Amino acid sequence: MKLTTFTILVSICTLPVLAQQINQQSLKLWYNKPARVWEEALPLGNAKTGAMVFGRINIERYQLNDNTLWSGFPDAGNISNGPQVLPLVRKAVFDGDYEKAAELWKKMQGPYSARYLTMADLFLNFGLSDSTTSNYYRDLDIKNSTTTLKYTIKGVNYTRKTFISHPDKVMIIQLTADKANALSFNTSLTSKLHYTTSAVGDDYLVLKGKAPKFVANRPSEPQQVVYDDNGEGMTFQVHIRIKATGGTIKANKDELQVKGATSVTIYLTEATSFNGFDRSAASAGKDPAIEAKTNLNGAWVKSYPELERRHIADYQKLFNRVHFNLVTNPEADQLPVDQRMLRLKTGKSDLELQALYYQYGRYLLIASSRPNGRANNLQGLWNDLVQPPWGSNYTTNINTEMNYWLAENTNLSECHEPLFDFIKNLSVNGKVTAKVNYDINEGWVVHHNSDIWAKTSTPGGYDKDPKGMPRWSCWPMAGAWLSTHLYEHYLFTRNTNFLKTEGYPLMKGAAQFMLNWLITDPKSGYLVTNPSTSPENTIKINGKEYQLTMASTMDMSIIRELFEDCIRAATVLNTDKKFVAKLKNAKAKLYPYHIGQYGQLQEWFNDWDDPKDTHRHISQLFGLYPGSQINVYRDAGLAAAAKQSLIHRGDVSTGWSMAWKTNWWARLQDGNHAYKVLSAALNYIDPIDTKEQMSGGGAYPNLFDAHPPFQIDGNFGATAGITEMLLQSHYGELVLLPALPDAWPEGSISGIKARGNITVTENWKNGHLTTAQITSALGGKCVLRTFTPVKVNGVKSVTDTRNRQYTNAAVYQKNTNAQLQALNLKKSYVTVFETQKGKTYTVVAQ
Repeated sequence: MKLTTFTILVSICTLPVLAQQINQQSLKLWYNKPARVWEEALPLGNAKTGAMVFGRINIERYQLNDNTLWSGFPDAGNISNGPQVLPLVRKAVFDGDYEKAAELWKKMQGPYSARYLTMADLFLNFGLSDSTTSNYYRDLDIKNSTTTLKYTIKGVNYTRKTFISHPDKVMIIQLTADKANALSFNTSLTSKLHYTTSAVGDDYLVLKGKAPKFVANRPSEPQQVVYDDNGEGMTFQVHIRIKATGGTIKANKDELQVKGATSVTIYLTEATSFNGFDRSAASAGKDPAIEAKTNLNGAWVKSYPELERRHIADYQKLFNRVHFNLVTNPEADQLPVDQRMLRLKTGKSDLELQALYYQYGRYLLIASSRPNGRANNLQGLWNDLVQPPWGSNYTTNINTEMNYWLAENTNLSECHEPLFDFIKNLSVNGKVTAKVNYDINEGWVVHHNSDIWAKTSTPGGYDKDPKGMPRWSCWPMAGAWLSTHLYEHYLFTRNTNFLKTEGYPLMKGAAQFMLNWLITDPKSGYLVTNPSTSPENTIKINGKEYQLTMASTMDMSIIRELFEDCIRAATVLNTDKKFVAKLKNAKAKLYPYHIGQYGQLQEWFNDWDDPKDTHRHISQLFGLYPGSQINVYRDAGLAAAAKQSLIHRGDVSTGWSMAWKTNWWARLQDGNHAYKVLSAALNYIDPIDTKEQMSGGGAYPNLFDAHPPFQIDGNFGATAGITEMLLQSHYGELVLLPALPDAWPEGSISGIKARGNITVTENWKNGHLTTAQITSALGGKCVLRTFTPVKVNGVKSVTDTRNRQYTNAAVYQKNTNAQLQALNLKKSYVTVFETQKGKTYTVVAQ
């Protein structure tokens, strides 16, 4: 095996664009120059194979990923002394000795997770002494999941189209020239991991690779990347085969040479030895050559037009479900995406770019998460590094969950399924962690992060890493949070069979652990979590900073949401009455929400919040979003307190944090504030400018969310947030255009989903709803809330004057005029009508 570093120098210049190629760009990311760096390349994927396409002229680069290629091997990492240490931690917390509690907790920290890896690079070297071009154009067309590159050299027009087919499990690159025999290039495969490349025929090339058994978590560790070439660590292979019209194809050592062709089609497949998360199965592995060769042979017998047709048809079955239109801007339409982003910095509007960004989130989810695949990690499917930021792992205190917020309401329910499969795997390992770490014999638990091996134990580098901090390692709440996704899937689909066979059993296991994890606070008598953190934030008391306490608002909110979900699910299934009674009894004793001295929703057990704290996590607002406990119509008091917390924290933060803030402001029905935060998501971040890399969130030229650096949850969270601005559905009530901003006076969206398996189309003008269509797959009563009087099949809306109450375990339960005024809610109207299964009902403004 050999480790190779490959450097490419590319000359970049500003190039003119073909005018006829600028038309119909609303669903295209297009550019007039090649990608300088990875954050300017364009992503393709079929939810297993990923590629970043650079669009270069002389030496084209395709950076390749497989979402099952990780470092290491299954390592449970559970801490056998946990049952002895945990009571000491709890006593220190109850005694108010939070510093001692944190030091004790470090004895319960386990290993860090494995790391998600880059796989390989495909290079096409055209050997040009002069790569000056005219008419340069490259794009990613998200309506058909295809990249196109066009340019002219010495009067010859060249085209390069690429897609990765989900049905045929192959990446296809077609190169054409409008002059016979004008295509000549060398094809090579390399990797940043250990690898060898060899030709196995004049048209066939194979890269065989080996992943490291260990990749360090921090630069300070003595060993950074460790290989065991004949032992631990996955193996992988990349296969390519070439067809050419005209010219010749010839192998030359570890390259394939194409000479004098008119058109060329490259077929690429890949596979890893990943064989499941069980240690015995993983060590046995599987031969990646079998999968890669089988897929290539299956695609090889199909023509390029057939492969392209099958790919587009498969992709559009998902993508075409939703259409989103805002007012276009002819001036902006004529510009490439990076220039449109820079134009925004001058204060000019570009609503169509926001609509594109919305659909780009849906595109990325389809490209990275499909049934029977792997769940999305921190970077989804795309990673160029052996040591990516945060290991590109599953960070389960927000990021993994945020990756799937858009799945249901943007009508991509199937794309949610890999997360459910991951939860199943976590539940198996999490049951062992619950027993070993905490001596809890019921249910399962997951901590702060995980990996492809479904690691569930505490991270933190044991007690050896001085930077292993309890403020994030002490967080046994991920299993509970992830389980709420299962019930959300049921609410949107009403798939009772899913709830019975998959959802409820997993939800119950997470709830069983939490019933055993909760402990009675001897002073207040409430059930609390101890120890507890508010993810990654710290408490400041009398000038000192602490990491651990008890009963953080996020902990209690997640548990309350999970218990309520389980109660409702069991009721739907008419099962587990004794367990439901147990949950109801515990739920009534949970430590309640509190409103603090500054009018804020308290983050901590006591009123320790600092109004000057601008920490990126605002985890105490879980009950507002993605939870359903705080609702502007049912509890204005808690909603107003949540609003005050948002104001304290400010708008500018990391990319994913601003995406979450967009959703919160949408739930508060403040469309203008949601829009203000959302607009910052398109703040141009130059991937080469180190100063901008350290600034607040935004987007890179390829629209990848800039944390910075890249984290895909910001893309997914923003798309979810836009949907929340336009449609909400809770407690059997549909709210149309709940947070429509002034900046979107006219537009339409079709195909989005509401809970209850309801599909919605909305049209608006002058800032008001004009018409809507509602289709219930199941039928039944529909309660519709609008901000314009409407009529539905003869039924007129009425003004809602009810001062609703929400009777959860909250300190403030009754709405007051002051609380309502603090929310500044728009006057709303309610229409109640009966729907028939599958019938579409038209809503018309009066």
